[in-house]
Amino acid sequence: MTKAPVIVAKSRRASAIVEAARRIVETEGYRALTMRRLAAEVGIQAPSLYKHFPTKSAVETALIEQGLLEMGQALHDAVGSPGSRGPVSSLLAEYRAIARKNPSIYRLATTDAFRRDQLAPGLEEWAGEPFYLATGDQFKAQALFSFAHGMVALELDSRFPEDSNLDETWAAGARAFSS
Repeated sequence: MTKAPVIVAKSRRASAIVEAARRIVETEGYRALTMRRLAAEVGIQAPSLYKHFPTKSAVETALIEQGLLEMGQALHDAVGSPGSRGPVSSLLAEYRAIARKNPSIYRLATTDAFRRDQLAPGLEEWAGEPFYLATGDQFKAQALFSFAHGMVALELDSRFPEDSNLDETWAAGARAFSS
């Protein structure tokens, strides 16, 4: 496994801004994040935010980087120590758990246009690497990610019938990708 990419540390004030943005996103959803709302949360005037982040998109990118680092580390750990479940089952269980625990951060990172050119170099590849490590094939890895993302998105949006056994659906996906 490769090491997590290094993200350049921001100033203490910038870190506080990102923490406040995360609180807003986690409690109110990512669409609630505005520079005015964020400034009020931090206790400064909105124009002062621009000294630390040139745009709202830059704040969102910092949140996405945090989310990718957290998910990537958890997925690397799941694949590295899968226990009796095996790497694919372990990876899928962890992916689902993280997305369900932080649905607004997950949606921020996976909804709308993806600004990969704004991310820390190597972060996206590292965060996605566990899918390859679990399958050993780049195309199977991409298909596995597509399955996991689609399942999570549908589950978070309550798009499955109420009587669906999603645990069994996830298990069926794990079996399909483990063969």
